[in-house]
Amino acid sequence: MPKMTIITLLTAALATFAPAAVQAEAVKENPLQAVVGKPDKAGHLPINGIEYYYEIRGEGEPLLLLHGGLGQIEMFGENLKTLQETRQVIGVDLQGHGRTPLGDRPIDIPAIGADMAELVTKLGYDKIDVLGYSFGGGVALHMAASAPGKVRRLVIASAPFARNGFFPEMLPQQAAVSGAMADMMKETPMYKSYAAVAPDVSQFPKLLDAMGAAMRVDYDASDAVAKLSMPVMLIFGDSDMIRPEHMVEFYQKLGGGLRDAGWMRENMVKNRLAILPGLTHYETFAAPALVSTALPFLDGQTGAQSWAGQVSGN
Repeated sequence: MPKMTIITLLTAALATFAPAAVQAEAVKENPLQAVVGKPDKAGHLPINGIEYYYEIRGEGEPLLLLHGGLGQIEMFGENLKTLQETRQVIGVDLQGHGRTPLGDRPIDIPAIGADMAELVTKLGYDKIDVLGYSFGGGVALHMAASAPGKVRRLVIASAPFARNGFFPEMLPQQAAVSGAMADMMKETPMYKSYAAVAPDVSQFPKLLDAMGAAMRVDYDASDAVAKLSMPVMLIFGDSDMIRPEHMVEFYQKLGGGLRDAGWMRENMVKNRLAILPGLTHYETFAAPALVSTALPFLDGQTGAQSWAGQVSGN
């Protein structure tokens, strides 16, 4: 398989401080922090057999930030810096990724989603906003479905609700992921960023095996989507690896795109769909447009006034 095809499929694989009762660990030197800077607090929390690494940055309304497959907290780059200017960002390295060991459990997105609800509770948060990209978007979906009372607003970026949401040619590529690819990945950003922070770099082939096994499982999370009671924004690139028809179907499952909103916005639903121009799946997580699109929604801003409101001056 050509090297760039391997890079492509793996990149897309899936992506108030805490109270004193939660013991924080010393923040060690990390070359990936050259862009995003050091966190204010960091540590590990044991959740259902997984020692999740977390970081807390900035002040403001809390926002849980969940990375994509074969990434870690720092993969958001400058977007992470922007978010922590106005938000308290809780970043987590998901199971087997970054500084979180793989453990003995298979990688299962619904289970990781339930873990995240437990993690933010242990950190002392009653309710939190969530932004997840790709693999992290699926985790965010299942977190919000399993514990809707914990999530105030939800942003799912570049993640389908079902496996058939990917373009068909992606499925055999995803199914081929395994530890046998580890050696040929040594020069990729996925391996280099993993090696920079992972507690045991020799576990990388096992992570690839676990991710490959997860991607070979067919799934349809329509039932989870139906449980989302909070406002939800879906964000995709217009050249994403997810079919445009699936993006619209996802939005329609949330009640959007089913009728005209009305000249006074009287039929507007609370959920939103954003398709960002000129972006692929492999750029969205670091594109400034991700944050400039998501933040107003997370802050509860509409960004628009009805025609009637403009005329009346209200």
